[in-house]
Amino acid sequence: MKVLMVLTSHDQMGDTGHKTGFWLEEFASPYYAFVDAGIDVTLASPAGGQPPVDPNSDAEDAQTDATRRFKQDTEARKALANTLKLDAVSSADYDAIFYPGGHGPLWDLSEDPVSINLLETAAGSDKVIGAVCHAPGVFRHVKGADGESIVKGRRVTGFTNSEEAGVQLTDVVPFLVEDMLKENGADFGRTDDWGSHVEIDGKLITGQNPASSEAAAKAVVQAIKG
Repeated sequence: MKVLMVLTSHDQMGDTGHKTGFWLEEFASPYYAFVDAGIDVTLASPAGGQPPVDPNSDAEDAQTDATRRFKQDTEARKALANTLKLDAVSSADYDAIFYPGGHGPLWDLSEDPVSINLLETAAGSDKVIGAVCHAPGVFRHVKGADGESIVKGRRVTGFTNSEEAGVQLTDVVPFLVEDMLKENGADFGRTDDWGSHVEIDGKLITGQNPASSEAAAKAVVQAIKG
């Protein structure tokens, strides 16, 4: 069994001067959920190489068992430092594709034609697709075989408008994940801010926020194993 994890290469929070990237917990927890289930994990990003870590996710109060494990894991850190370029991978080689969040994907992966094509091909081949927190933003322009949004009429979740307001970035992000998913016809589900919540609609699996990353990844593992 093989999973492709796709990370952002974008490190700027709009024009604020603040850094962003991927959220460490949303990478580390799913990574170990996959590895511990005996799944072979490949990492990719638009630019290849080391993807940017959101500095806020590296702060002491954001650490979890998974992030601490990652920091002691030389092999995993080497893999992260050497992600493949996204245009060098094919969805045909994987059982599932998983996108960790962080604000970065809102700028690059949501608009990246390579990522869009990867997701459309994966969906067309009935692969498992997972995304957590801001990463459901990558579905913004992804269409199914019927030409409609991949999320239309499907149960999905992602970082909520109220959570974005809570981190005071509503006016900084290029779009709000919740609004975008609803505008594309999704049946948006959620729990309270910062609580764990996962939506499973067939082989499309989404998590609301960092607290949802491990549960979302475990749902992906279950979906792969059928």
